[in-house]
Amino acid sequence: MPLLEMKGITKIYPGVVANYEVDLSIEEGEIHALIGENGAGKSTLMNILFGKAQSDKGEIRLRGTPVKFASPLAAIEHGVGMVHQHFMLAEDLTVAENIILGREPARWGVVNYENAKKQVNEAANRYNFKLDADKKVSGLSVGAKQKVEILKALIRGSRILILDEPTAVLTPQETEELFAQLTILKKDGYTIVFISHKLDEIKKICDRGTVMRRGKVTGTFHVSEVSIDDMSRLMIGRVVSACNLEKPEVEAGEVVLEVKKAALGSKNRKAFLQNINFFVRSGEILGIAGVEGNGQEELVQIVTGFERNYIGKVYLCGQDIMPLDIDQIRKIGLSYIPEDRMVYGAAKDASISDNMISTMFTSKELSGRVLQKPKAVSILAEKLVKDFNIKTNSAKEHIGNLSGGNIQKVVVARELVTQPKLLVANQPTRGIDMGASMYIRQRILDMKKSGSAIILLSADMSELLTLSDSIMVMYGGGISAFFSDMSSINEETLGRYMLGVDAMDAEELERGMGYEHTTEAV
Repeated sequence: MPLLEMKGITKIYPGVVANYEVDLSIEEGEIHALIGENGAGKSTLMNILFGKAQSDKGEIRLRGTPVKFASPLAAIEHGVGMVHQHFMLAEDLTVAENIILGREPARWGVVNYENAKKQVNEAANRYNFKLDADKKVSGLSVGAKQKVEILKALIRGSRILILDEPTAVLTPQETEELFAQLTILKKDGYTIVFISHKLDEIKKICDRGTVMRRGKVTGTFHVSEVSIDDMSRLMIGRVVSACNLEKPEVEAGEVVLEVKKAALGSKNRKAFLQNINFFVRSGEILGIAGVEGNGQEELVQIVTGFERNYIGKVYLCGQDIMPLDIDQIRKIGLSYIPEDRMVYGAAKDASISDNMISTMFTSKELSGRVLQKPKAVSILAEKLVKDFNIKTNSAKEHIGNLSGGNIQKVVVARELVTQPKLLVANQPTRGIDMGASMYIRQRILDMKKSGSAIILLSADMSELLTLSDSIMVMYGGGISAFFSDMSSINEETLGRYMLGVDAMDAEELERGMGYEHTTEAV
């Protein structure tokens, strides 16, 4: 008898069939992959399992007994836990405080913090999670935060763990460590549902897998019996490979962006940068690698004009951008694909069309002196929907009704249509399926071919290595390495510099960046 069964699950949102007659069967003590394109219905199915959404039809059986989870709390009480891609932790609390939050061991209304620490330390040791119960979460690496989330679920009694894109922001070394810990959990009888778009990782860690397409299950397989190409075909009907990308040979042109001695922060603020120097030329892709929290986000904020309180200089096409507002910087030639598409990239209650034109609605092509030109807006929006293969019935549809991958395509379409001088692409393919990822990567390469300078930030090491002409590694708010010879590095090498195990000296950095040739912005 399977440990968990979801039978005939159907969930319909207005105008969208998210799940239709879905059957899912999970065996006890296995790591079960759930794969499919964005919009295939994976998230809806797992939200139903975790009690965040209710199905319109169907049932869930746990050890053969029908159960109904009216809320996540009800799911947790039945031993089902979920670790979301975006962690749900209180940054200013300690590891122990986060783990016991809402379930504090107390007597006469007083929390016994020492007892809480003891529980956390015992559980951490049992599963080989190296965590300091007294350390504030704000000071932890991304990998450590993920361990806190997993440990929180385990301490609350979860025997079935749903992991949503668990390696999306991990270094190769952190991923290997996570896999070792998941193997321990599996040996101890825990059951894990592993949601991922990284098919090579599914081959490495999972026992069985279930494929979803357009809201339906198209098959379940033993991972050992299928290849990565087989999984790709099951997901999207064709093989998708980075080998299919057409990386153009382009001679780098003039310097488009130069950052000189940029610094940000103080003893009283967490965010910081120190002595950042680099430049990017037209027709060049500079990859930036680093574990989250090492200054990459702050650097992006400076370059895109969101952060003005910094020391040093940033030149875009020869102009100092510090005195300029974001609109003025964009008019020089900046486009920006933000890390979080729903917070910074899109207005979820607006239409696809409105999102498409949100950065250019005052242009002469789209607006008159007083009113917009609705026909021009409609023609542009529908053209971009077609050009970027966005799955929707109409550009008038609310963007919030789209899958994550299609929302990302809307953001990318908007940022590329202006043919920018500089494109800052921050995690452009995070959390989206292989087909959409390859499409967006090819469009970025097209921008390189057309002469744009590109800064690419990605937690996906293979993406950085495939697309970049050179890679800058950030650690501790500074630059720990710079590689202009892409043949000399691999994921393992990058990981060591990202974790601070290795670091280049000043002379090596300058040589790698080419500062013996130029330091002047054009």
